[in-house]
Amino acid sequence: MDTSLREKKIYRVTLKGSAVNCVLLVAKFVAGILGGSAAMIADAVHSLSDFLTDFVVMAFVKLSSKPQDEDHDYGHGKYETLATASIGILLFFVGVMILYNGAVSIYNAFIGEVLPVPGAVALVVALLSIALKEWAYRFTVKVGREVESQAVVANAWHHRTDAFSSIATAVGVGAAFGLGEKWAVLDPVAAVFVSFFIIKTAFDLIAQATGELLEKSLPPDVENRIVEIAESEPEVSDVHGLRTRKIGSRIAIEMHFRMPANISLYLAHCHASNIEQELKKEFGESTHISIHFEPEKIDGKYCNPDS
Repeated sequence: MDTSLREKKIYRVTLKGSAVNCVLLVAKFVAGILGGSAAMIADAVHSLSDFLTDFVVMAFVKLSSKPQDEDHDYGHGKYETLATASIGILLFFVGVMILYNGAVSIYNAFIGEVLPVPGAVALVVALLSIALKEWAYRFTVKVGREVESQAVVANAWHHRTDAFSSIATAVGVGAAFGLGEKWAVLDPVAAVFVSFFIIKTAFDLIAQATGELLEKSLPPDVENRIVEIAESEPEVSDVHGLRTRKIGSRIAIEMHFRMPANISLYLAHCHASNIEQELKKEFGESTHISIHFEPEKIDGKYCNPDS
């Protein structure tokens, strides 16, 4: 996909999601304060992290789209990986904060403190949030997969965790509202439950980004497909020395393979070019490919075909 078109799609879907986040951010804080709901305020903080995350994605994807230069021979794709890590770290701290505040409220309830019963407005906004955030997840993940952007897909999952947290909020607020003062503790219980969703997602995103920053290889099924494509080219045998990694939304492939020693350099180059074209069809035009071809061995040794 053309870089400028990819960038436009990312900006468009991120701004659309940001508009949803902005509406919910205001609605949740107002409902949390007016309805006296700790779970709704926690949910509002989660939406605030969504809103801030949108700007992180736009800033880092802009940087990652820059072409290679003298200082960055492999381009700037790692900025996108850094964006994913930033989202994960932000989510982790939000989750821990919600967990702590909810646990304090639960403890206070057990020692006799009377917790306020959340109002109906908090329940209405929680149900609205579930619908809007699931919608935001669907249109965001669709574009993220289309443009092959892990940061956009990560942002989509951020939308979905907010939908999950709103489900927990709706259950907690609804139960506390419907059952009365004795069950008001269900509101902070819901807030704690929300925090586990957030922390789990944070760890997943941080692990993904860390793997890429540490040059983790691509999954075995992807590497097997790479070997399959190379070996399908006539005259090519013994694919070896395969090395793979992610560079933001792109992948990098390095490999060696053997061909008959008596073919010309021109034909060897043609075969290597054919493999490059097939790999780019499979994994995208921006795929970084480094190929080293060698003559086939006879009795375990390289032999000069002219001798």
